[in-house]
Amino acid sequence: MHRLHLFASRSCLAATLTAIACAQPALAGAVSFDEVRREFRSSDTAVLDRNGELLQRVRTDASVRRGQWMALADVSPALRMAMVLSEDRRFYEHSGIDWRAVSSAAWGNLWNTRTRGASTITMQLSGLLDEDLRRANSGRSFTQKIGQTMAATQLERSWRKDQILEAYLNTVPFRGEIVGIDALSRTLFGKAPSGLDAREASVAAALVRAPNAKPALVAQRACEVMRAMEPGRKIDCDAPDMFTSAAVQRRAFDANEGIAPHAARRVLRELREAGEAAAAAAPSAPSSRQPAGREAAVRTTLHAPLQRFALAALQRHLKELRGRHVEDGALVVLDNASGEVLAWVGSSGPLSQAAEVDAVTALRQPGSTLKPLLYAQAIAERRLTAASLIDDSSAQISTASGLYIPQNYDHQFKGPVSARTALAASLNVPAVRTLVMVSPESFARQLRAAGLPLRESGDYYGYSLALGSAEVSLLSLANAYRTLANGGRYGQPTLTARAPAPAAAAKARAGDNSAAPVIDPRAAYIVGDILSDANARTRTFGLDSILSTRFWTAVKTGTSKDMRDNWAVGWSQRYTVGVWVGNASGASMWDVSGTSGAAPVWAEVMRFLHAREPSRAPRPPAGLVEAHVTFGPGLDGNPLEAARSEWFLQGTEQPLFALDNAGTGTPASAAAARITAPADGTIIALDPDIPPLHQRVRFESEGRGVQWRIDGKHFARGNSAQWLPWPGRHVIELVDATGKVVDQRKLEVRGAGVLAKSARR
Repeated sequence: MHRLHLFASRSCLAATLTAIACAQPALAGAVSFDEVRREFRSSDTAVLDRNGELLQRVRTDASVRRGQWMALADVSPALRMAMVLSEDRRFYEHSGIDWRAVSSAAWGNLWNTRTRGASTITMQLSGLLDEDLRRANSGRSFTQKIGQTMAATQLERSWRKDQILEAYLNTVPFRGEIVGIDALSRTLFGKAPSGLDAREASVAAALVRAPNAKPALVAQRACEVMRAMEPGRKIDCDAPDMFTSAAVQRRAFDANEGIAPHAARRVLRELREAGEAAAAAAPSAPSSRQPAGREAAVRTTLHAPLQRFALAALQRHLKELRGRHVEDGALVVLDNASGEVLAWVGSSGPLSQAAEVDAVTALRQPGSTLKPLLYAQAIAERRLTAASLIDDSSAQISTASGLYIPQNYDHQFKGPVSARTALAASLNVPAVRTLVMVSPESFARQLRAAGLPLRESGDYYGYSLALGSAEVSLLSLANAYRTLANGGRYGQPTLTARAPAPAAAAKARAGDNSAAPVIDPRAAYIVGDILSDANARTRTFGLDSILSTRFWTAVKTGTSKDMRDNWAVGWSQRYTVGVWVGNASGASMWDVSGTSGAAPVWAEVMRFLHAREPSRAPRPPAGLVEAHVTFGPGLDGNPLEAARSEWFLQGTEQPLFALDNAGTGTPASAAAARITAPADGTIIALDPDIPPLHQRVRFESEGRGVQWRIDGKHFARGNSAQWLPWPGRHVIELVDATGKVVDQRKLEVRGAGVLAKSARR
């Protein structure tokens, strides 16, 4: 009776299929295995370094979780066996339809008993490949089941069994968003599919039948699969129960994993924007495809060994600074010739409370790191030479919003110093005096030309711009230093690997760049020479500074207001390295100096870069003159600085730099006499809560043998004087040696009249 029923069921189904096939047009030819594999797309994009090494895996498809396409040979034998035993025992015997299973299912439905479904692996695969045949929440319709059966027959005629099983394992849904055996293995078991053992394979097979079932039900099904795999062995189902419960809750395959998350996001965004622009310009242009069965991959300019070292060095140093309220940092390394980004560390990772913030591109105040660009401009405009004397003393500079009084980092003043010493030792007052010569708006134009896009005008920042009050990114700041390294020629940094034309590649290797310089090459060379001079920086950093290297480098540190940001940026013959440390929240650090914050990381990365590669000083460009200079005596009778050989723009050289007779720090070759402070129209408000003797106004001038008069009465001699103000309108006059008034200023003093008058008496 049973055999008769089986024959009748099989004959009935065959007749039904024949009738449907005759009543409908012939089905399209089955899709090929190679097409399915080629169209497979991972949900991740692999971001690679310049040599193809994996740096970061980034989730780019949020709707599904797919890994890579896995060849059948790369899937463990245990998993292949478990899948076949669980889903299709006679997979290698039938031709797409398991007639015995169909009969068993029909008989079970007739007598209302549970049996394994009749759907074979081939039939399931056909439903996965064809959207019209996919199972809905309410199950497949009769027409869909017939179509699925016919599609399975076609697949069996055109595909090999190993291809069917391979495609099935890569496209079958498992649990939640997980699709394919690679994503399942890495998510639930933290390993590749080739390493799955019998217990793990049984759980994977159980999830196909009940992908979203409770762990206990999955474990029960997994135990049945294990018993089918090892029929002669006694299986204890308690252990699989606990193992399954732990496995289905694991998420070992992180959405983003690697050592360059910020650079990966940046390059993917750049590629997406470039693709959108290209699509808008040429909608019919063919899109590039990835190799068959591979996850999408993007190659960058980064160098994986350097990236790993830079990340480790930054994290190691920040752990040492943990007691000083420092938790964040960033680092970037640029190739001077090509502009390629070789390392991009956007944060300290697990040490940070805001690890997603990319501090390489975040805008922050750069502190003293803008000074090299300021001095380069002043030297190029012949306002200064490297040997020019600048007075490092208390200064009060009038601005539209009041008096600006810059201070040095150590709150001490060095007196008259050369521009070389002022820049190398990072003295603030000489930098502000230099900006007075250049003007804030002119300096702002220079910064923009060097790739630092300031948000406001130079007049908005005022003289504080010399000390880094504008906000810039680490990437743009490092690239501006790269501009100095390249003789003043600006070029965009790049993170996406491109194959340059042979001629362009040869020029890059030779350091040839035909672009017009945005900074005078001679001034850029002099600034680099100053920043590489260990002796010149001793007044602030001492003789044994972390900034000193055994090979040629030029470097500058900087600290922003309230110690919120600390920087070290510099270059060697081939590389530019920029480092920032601080807090993403903007909180102040505690007792972190220019040499204890970012500088140690900068020095460590530079040593790594030049462990086997020399770095030699650049050659001076045409138009420079090297001359011997001496310095006159200071107020103590000793030379202001030691005699040395110095670089000058041709035509600006001179053998002696000395104070004038008044001892003000003005060079012997000073310009015509004029008042430099206060500004005309200054309004001074006296504070009654401050003793009058502590509210003096400082007068500054240029020129020789000058005298000061206040309201027509003699007051003082020399280029600098301090005046105890009293309320009213006053005329300040500067008189030369002949008694002629050469400059004057009008100012007004308001408030605290009684105190001021009593002090005057």
